[in-house]
Amino acid sequence: MVKICCIGAGYVGGPTMAVIALNCPSIEVAVVDISVSRISAWNGDQLPIYEPGLDEVVKQCRGKNLFFSTDVEKHVSEADIIFVSVNTPTKTRGLGAGKAADLTYWESAARMIADVSKSNKIVVEKSTVPVKTAEAIERILRHNSKGIKYQILSNPEFLAEGTAIQNLFNPDRVLIGGRETPDGLKAIQVLKDVYAHWVPEDRIITTNLWSAELSKLAANAFLAQRISSVNAMSALCEATGADVSQVSHAVGKDSRIGPKFLNASVGFGGSCFQKDILNLVYVCECNGLLEVATYWKQVIKVNDYQKNRFVNRIVSSMFNTVSGKKIAILGFAFKKDTGDTRETPAIDVCKGLMGDKARLSIYDPQVTEDQIQRDLTMNKFDWDHPIHLQPASPTSVKQVSVAWDAYAATKDAHALCILTEWDEFKTLDYQRIFDNMQKPAFVFDGRNIMNVEMLREIGFIVYSIGKPLDPWLKNMPAVA
Repeated sequence: MVKICCIGAGYVGGPTMAVIALNCPSIEVAVVDISVSRISAWNGDQLPIYEPGLDEVVKQCRGKNLFFSTDVEKHVSEADIIFVSVNTPTKTRGLGAGKAADLTYWESAARMIADVSKSNKIVVEKSTVPVKTAEAIERILRHNSKGIKYQILSNPEFLAEGTAIQNLFNPDRVLIGGRETPDGLKAIQVLKDVYAHWVPEDRIITTNLWSAELSKLAANAFLAQRISSVNAMSALCEATGADVSQVSHAVGKDSRIGPKFLNASVGFGGSCFQKDILNLVYVCECNGLLEVATYWKQVIKVNDYQKNRFVNRIVSSMFNTVSGKKIAILGFAFKKDTGDTRETPAIDVCKGLMGDKARLSIYDPQVTEDQIQRDLTMNKFDWDHPIHLQPASPTSVKQVSVAWDAYAATKDAHALCILTEWDEFKTLDYQRIFDNMQKPAFVFDGRNIMNVEMLREIGFIVYSIGKPLDPWLKNMPAVA
């Protein structure tokens, strides 16, 4: 029986291994992590991450050929294939701080593999890593090999949170990169055979190691670039009276461009986009490609500009001050159908409003109060370090309260901001909300999901990103 072990039971490792186990009943899959609480959650009724469809998949295989364990060394030593899916946070100090990936966890995983292995292994990079990481890992394993042979493969994930299970069952492509040597090609084939249990062969792409590593960074950079492009257009639309939804619809009809990732919003978030672009920028700088690095940096600059513009629009609309005013925040996750708050635009928007002394009442159907408080007190990039290295109990922010539903959040508020496109926000009773708010009552729609005319008829003053401005908002500066 082929044995697979995945080091790291997070957003990538857990779902990926569950889907492999379900589709490959003849393969034993173990997911290992040093976090006792995380493994307990994977073995319990309340999984540590929310992802539609994940629960059913895990429950079908758990205890049969899918196991979650803290006995890392045992499972690593028994495995034929080891996926490494550990954090690769952005460095916060030292060489490359603020841009380069911190490979501390990757390196310690590689050293542990070398220490406990008694048979040949295929080691698969699953985390997003900088180009040439495989080379560093190879060196560590080779210098500590004790006669054991290792083959390193790169098998980046292309999952979108909220649809990860769907993406795993029906991927656009599975990318496997390896050495172009007889042993390297043999290792690629072994991993290809695993995916071939359910993925059509024409969707399994094989490349050299460096192409696979770079493809992941490039894919995320291209997607983020599209969002920043349409967000840049949204600012111009507001200035000229154009409607960004109409513009992006017209642009998306061009078959060379296509309609995806052309929704203007308060900005992109998630664990990958910013981190991967910063990583790409650093790799370009290290290779002397300064113009290329500057080009990709601009994608992040526009994203930051969009969040600042949103905050400034709120403050300037409300008589240039939000001090002491209650503002309801609807949605804190970086997008709908996930509880993930990593790099969510809501953090910067909330911090911007708190900087002007606003009182915030936050509601999100999937994000806990503890997580919200943690995010609003944590330093930048700290979220990407393992939980046990984060502050144990977040100090609560006095200006922030967390509500149990949208009606409680908006009661007596001067304004409400929609920061996540949860479907439930489209069907709320906005007349009831209006009646219970301070007047004038403002809606700032950061996701363009609301029927603006309906809200204006009720009596709201409405700002929707990239849409023709409400008469109230005209002649008020968008950027302070």
